[in-house]
Amino acid sequence: MSRARQPPLVTGISPNEGAPWTKVTIRGENLGTGHNDLIGLSICGHNCLLTAEWITASKIVCRVGPAKDDKGEIIVTTKSGGLGTSTVSFKLLKPERIGILDQSAVWVDELSYYDMRTDRNKGISPLSLRPANPLGIEIDKYTTVQKLLKPLSYTHQVWKVPLKDLENMFPRMSGDFTSENFSATWYLMENHSSTSFEQLRVAVANLKKQASKKNEGSLAYVKGGLSTFFEAQDALAAIHQKLESDGTEKVGGSMTQRLENVLNRASETADTLFQEVLGRKDKADSTRNALNVLQRFKFLFNLPLNIERNIQKGDYDVVINDYEKAKSLFGNTEVPVFKKVYSEVETRIEALRKLLLDKLLETPSTLHDQKRYIRYLSDLHAPGDPAWKCIVAQHKWILQLMQNCKEDFIKEQKGTHTHMDRSSALNRISLPAPVKRGGSFQTPKDDSWHYKSPQQVRFVEKLSDVVISQLPNFWKLWISYVNGSLFSEKSGQVEKLKKNARQRQNDFKGMIEEVTRRLVQLVRGALLPSSLTELQLRQYGGWDTKTPLSGAWLTQVIHTVRLSLEALSALEIPNDLLQVIQDLLQDLRVHCLLTTLQHTEEDVKRLAEKEDWVVDNEGITSLPAQFEQCMIQMLQSLKEPMECKPGEINEQRLLIILSNCQYLERHTFLNLAEHLEKNSFTTAEKIIRVSIEALRQLDEYLFETYVEKKSDPIVGSLEPGIYAGYFDWKDCLPPTGVRSYLKEALVSIISVHAEVFTVSKELVPRVLSKIIEAVAEEMSRLMQCVSSFSKNGALQVKDTCCLWEGQKALGFHQKYLNLCYEDEWRS
Repeated sequence: MSRARQPPLVTGISPNEGAPWTKVTIRGENLGTGHNDLIGLSICGHNCLLTAEWITASKIVCRVGPAKDDKGEIIVTTKSGGLGTSTVSFKLLKPERIGILDQSAVWVDELSYYDMRTDRNKGISPLSLRPANPLGIEIDKYTTVQKLLKPLSYTHQVWKVPLKDLENMFPRMSGDFTSENFSATWYLMENHSSTSFEQLRVAVANLKKQASKKNEGSLAYVKGGLSTFFEAQDALAAIHQKLESDGTEKVGGSMTQRLENVLNRASETADTLFQEVLGRKDKADSTRNALNVLQRFKFLFNLPLNIERNIQKGDYDVVINDYEKAKSLFGNTEVPVFKKVYSEVETRIEALRKLLLDKLLETPSTLHDQKRYIRYLSDLHAPGDPAWKCIVAQHKWILQLMQNCKEDFIKEQKGTHTHMDRSSALNRISLPAPVKRGGSFQTPKDDSWHYKSPQQVRFVEKLSDVVISQLPNFWKLWISYVNGSLFSEKSGQVEKLKKNARQRQNDFKGMIEEVTRRLVQLVRGALLPSSLTELQLRQYGGWDTKTPLSGAWLTQVIHTVRLSLEALSALEIPNDLLQVIQDLLQDLRVHCLLTTLQHTEEDVKRLAEKEDWVVDNEGITSLPAQFEQCMIQMLQSLKEPMECKPGEINEQRLLIILSNCQYLERHTFLNLAEHLEKNSFTTAEKIIRVSIEALRQLDEYLFETYVEKKSDPIVGSLEPGIYAGYFDWKDCLPPTGVRSYLKEALVSIISVHAEVFTVSKELVPRVLSKIIEAVAEEMSRLMQCVSSFSKNGALQVKDTCCLWEGQKALGFHQKYLNLCYEDEWRS
């Protein structure tokens, strides 16, 4: 008689090998119609039906039991198909058995061990086999799926209910089916919000099957343990019969007492026999545990020694990385041994912080090293602000270098020693190559030039070299401190340190002012002692000024100071901090001019003494040629001090001079003319006329210089401001007001007005009219370069021209704009 269904056929198993209790997936054909239809499942001869979970007719999930065969087939038996066959096999990997007398150097897996008393592997509880999908139906994937509806086809988007909404709807409940506060509604809304009603009915049927299976499984589990119980009962019965046959109960007293005595003696004998073995095993276990701890935490135990070695090698990055790792792992540990080792690590790190801080404050040092040490200290969370400490130390170092430079030259001048002390701090710093100095009046210098030039000249050059070599790095260190590039992001304190830097801007400004003021005062003490007070002379003076410097050497000094000013200006140091150097240059130029003229006057006076009255072929002596040579040398010497560099003009002084010129012309010269007439000077009119003419020429020159200096930045900003943002006159939005570039120009003009007004009210109309005229001319030029305007562009220009409509420079252009506007409007 043929069966209704084909017998089961196993065609695949995954994995195909493993230890006992490995979870496997069996695939094949005709594996049953349901869980109740599955009546048998064996792998390698072991019955695995207890752990089997029927999924579909082609898929079963179970766990492999402790079979006796190492390799065998997978046989499935069903009610509908009978005993099945298999085309694949499973290889059982049995764990190594370790007896009580065997020594082992590995950890024993206690989750699956071999019980020698029953010659069986310890099983696992069926409670660990909870299915991941208790309903047995597909869980929502939350993807776009196609649902076919007649007659339309559309895309249905499955949306997941937000977890926050579920928590609000079911307070103190959970969607986890293993939780004590499990809510079935929560679980369905979270995992099956789009499941059809038919699918939910299938899920109910699956739950009923799993409940019946669980009851059957528990009963089978109990039945499986009955054999052990029966074996124990049979053993006790055999012992009882043996004792009765020997007559022990009648002769030796109670059979149970006798048996207890025998077992106690056997236990004592066993303890005696295995005491040494068990002791050795306990010792091995403790040693193995200690070695495992050392191996697992060898990083921490070796860290103090590694820190010392890396510090000696200078590998501070490695030390910091190891410390950060140890801090994250053991910073909050409560284990005594770990706390002890970690405290030693902290001791070594504290010593490293002190070492790095000492290296940071050590002078001299390069900017690269300073940044590196600051970053290390930031990563090590050093207390305080190491960067600011470095800035303060560098400031003191620069001041000390400048003072040492002065003291060394004064000692040399007084003959204390011939050459400067080579071991001094001044000679230990790395100075840049000497800047190019000298002018047309100088002769080529040989190697002994420094020892031929005056002490004051060499002092100014050396002092300038010190400032040029040290101040740039000092300024760059401050810039890095302000923008936060000195600190590492992982320190977590970048914003806090940047805030501290912003709060110390005034302090740093005071440091720069002190350096520049010290430079100026030292130079004044050497060359212009009369410009210092007695207290300042005691501190910055001390030079032998019996032999004054000539104009040529003063010109060399001016050239040196100018190079220093240019180098500091290139660092973008604010001009107000460099004003003292500009004032020094002004005083040096005046002093050089006066000195040169005085020396020239003396040289001309001494020419008469050099007259030899020897006449040449042309009938003249050498005196005219000597006079010409003297004047040429004077003019060459005055070239440098008479030249005015762009950054050396003091605008406020220019305004004061202009105001004085006006007063001289309107009052002083008129008063002088009256006094000359009163005192019967016949040439008074000519004197006043010549003086006023010279005064007007000076006034015009200074006025043009001031106006040019003030108007050029304003005029230069107009064209970039007009076309900022790719502005196009042919395609622009309706005007809403005056554009930003004009507002900036007006603000600049207002600032000029305030500057002039503070010096002289009478100069305001004269200065502002010229500046506004220059701006208006530039605006007119720019507008004339535009080919055409749109209506909005013409309106924008008209608003702009209203600001300057009173200026003559816009007269023609105003008419031109009106015509453009009318043409555009008509079009």
